[in-house]
Amino acid sequence: MNVITKYMVLVLGFVMNIQVANAQDTIQKDVNQFKIKKLETLKADIKKQEREFLKQEVAAIDELYSKKEITKEQAASQKMEAAKKRALNIDNRIAIINNKILILNRNQKDANYKGVIIGDSLKEVFNSIDCESDVPDEKEYDKRIKSGLVLAFGFNNALFDGMDLEDSPYKFAGSRFFEIGWAWNARVFEHTNFMRLRYGLSMQINRLKPDDNKFFVQEGNKTMLANFPSNLKKSKLTMTNLVLPLHFEFGPSKKEEKETYTKYSTKHKFKIGVGGYGGLNIGTKQKLKFKEDGERVKEKQKRDFNRTKLIYGVSSYIGFGASTLYVKYDLSPIFKNQDVDQNNISIGIRFDVD
Repeated sequence: MNVITKYMVLVLGFVMNIQVANAQDTIQKDVNQFKIKKLETLKADIKKQEREFLKQEVAAIDELYSKKEITKEQAASQKMEAAKKRALNIDNRIAIINNKILILNRNQKDANYKGVIIGDSLKEVFNSIDCESDVPDEKEYDKRIKSGLVLAFGFNNALFDGMDLEDSPYKFAGSRFFEIGWAWNARVFEHTNFMRLRYGLSMQINRLKPDDNKFFVQEGNKTMLANFPSNLKKSKLTMTNLVLPLHFEFGPSKKEEKETYTKYSTKHKFKIGVGGYGGLNIGTKQKLKFKEDGERVKEKQKRDFNRTKLIYGVSSYIGFGASTLYVKYDLSPIFKNQDVDQNNISIGIRFDVD
């Protein structure tokens, strides 16, 4: 009985191997047919994609002609070249697809097949088929928005109503500002980058250092400068604002065409920005350093100091590439309820990531 059982097991195993081999051949044929069908569909997608690219290129050429940047003859020549390029792209890309179809028809076993038949589901088999890689991602002709870090620093002071900057009671070299933020740069028009809209979120830190041994005191609803009773080593008021800047930026740029996108670069190009900002004062503190009874004393005062809470102003920058000369001026007064309004003004260097 044991001998008969062994022979039956051997026979059943042989039959199972034949059935598995036949199943593999059948499934492989089905896989190949599926891939061929998918490749045939991709040929239609290629034609549609290249025609859409040509349509966009013709629209860009028409835009240049309407602005009289090129002549009618140049426009016609450029359209002809674009049409030839797209026609060749279609022929070459479809030829690649046709060759793949020939290989699948010729061979029972495709080299790109990665699935395991026995013990795996048909879903895993079809998931192993990758034909999408034959068609590249669509070219992003309209890459119109970029973003990057904004950094600025320089001198800070205040303009008093009816007074010149040289009459300010604050040290010019000692009073500074710092700004850091993130900005988005959006092309306003579709086919030209001459005008851009730059907007974002920034933190502005404005510092004022009083001259002549003075410091800030708050008396009721007014803030004023007063003489400190001993010699001050340092007197500094720091005002921190969170603002939303908005600028219209103008200037030439260079068009850069890549494999999957087209963009405009302002690297090493002249630019000018005009706009403003609005936001809130989120903190004010005064730092004092002095000696008392022979000991060094550091004192920090976090108070309201009658600061204006709503901050708004105008700003502008001019320069080349990423670095520009930067000026900003608060239209809102520094302190509320003053006999003479004073407004913060900053002059420095600004860096924008292109």
